[in-house]
Amino acid sequence: MDPLHTCCFTGHRPEKLPWGEREDHPDCVALKQNMAEQLERLYQGGFRRFVCGMARGADFYFAQEVLALRQVHGDVTLEAALPCLGQATRWGEADRLRWHRLVDACDVTTLVQEHYDRYCMLRRDRYMVDQSSAILAVFNGTRGGTQYTLNYAMERRLDIYLFDLNHPAAPPTHLSP
Repeated sequence: MDPLHTCCFTGHRPEKLPWGEREDHPDCVALKQNMAEQLERLYQGGFRRFVCGMARGADFYFAQEVLALRQVHGDVTLEAALPCLGQATRWGEADRLRWHRLVDACDVTTLVQEHYDRYCMLRRDRYMVDQSSAILAVFNGTRGGTQYTLNYAMERRLDIYLFDLNHPAAPPTHLSP
């Protein structure tokens, strides 16, 4: 596992996305297309391993786009970094089924810890950053896990590609260490 060619992801759950659960919204469609284009650029730059925390919302988009990239480039791998057993237990049925499909499609699954506690998501986020040299982020500026992960990524001097939710079709802003 080569951190130099590994990219992880952080992003908001549907509650913090302007379109919520409506993935057919034009801005969501534009963000996904933009994400796919950035993943291709990363692939062309040598990235082959991608790590996702498998949360609802933007994590699902990232995982799906990496799986689509893998269809084109067979040497791409996707790792599911799970914070604990039962991550999806309390979600609605559609989200649970989607989570299972995505996790089952991953090349590697890493369980950060067995039992839930209030810090398991943060441990998962730190694990992903520690495995990576770049991070893609869908971030609206609000406090929470995405902000924590971005702050840790800055501390660890990762290349950051930040998608602007106000302009989802615009290329991400690149913040280099």
